[in-house]
Amino acid sequence: MVLKTAAAIGAGLVVAASVAGCAARYTPTPLATNFPVSKQPKLQAAEHWAVIAGHLEKQLKEALAKQPPRPLYIADAAPATPFQRALTAQLITALVNDGYTVSRTAPGSLKVELDMQAVTFSANRPQYRYHGEHAALASGVWVLSEIDLPPLAVVAAGVGAYDSYNWFNDQFAPGATPRTEIILTISVTDQYRYLARNSSAYYVADSDRPLYGIVDVEPEAPKLTRMFKVRGDM
Repeated sequence: MVLKTAAAIGAGLVVAASVAGCAARYTPTPLATNFPVSKQPKLQAAEHWAVIAGHLEKQLKEALAKQPPRPLYIADAAPATPFQRALTAQLITALVNDGYTVSRTAPGSLKVELDMQAVTFSANRPQYRYHGEHAALASGVWVLSEIDLPPLAVVAAGVGAYDSYNWFNDQFAPGATPRTEIILTISVTDQYRYLARNSSAYYVADSDRPLYGIVDVEPEAPKLTRMFKVRGDM
């Protein structure tokens, strides 16, 4: 196994060197490359919205610590989606429970605005995860091999009746990569300037698009009538 691995590495280096030697030095456009691996949460429950509200409140707390204490006014989006209504209510609850004064009117208060932008990408987006085969070695002992995350060539764990394969992969949301995402921006302003601002992005389950105000337009039915041009005498 060690010899095969060394041979494969050596062959890969030779191929890489050959490809590098043949690469074009000049191109009319930049070469398309992937970003480094990152993770983005997928919203699938109202509890996840509460988690977002708590995260936003924490960000506000850090930003507002640099400002003189003033009441806060949470501006309502109009028209608000079910997600925006719930998030606004959860944010107000988090702020009040943390000791902030949340005003029901705007005058004399710092204005907190939540902006949501929904974006739809193409369907069948790729989902890259760890790959490998899992098998039971003994009761409660599983092995997952061929993981493309060095140095984890083989992962084996005995955790009682717990499935270590599922444990290793349960961080990933099930199903394909959603084509729907939202960009959520929170801003704190007075009448003259922005005092704090932060943006974050989340995946949204495609089946939950209406909760975020995304209305899919039904394709038009094909027309069943035809126009004929009549020639000659009538």
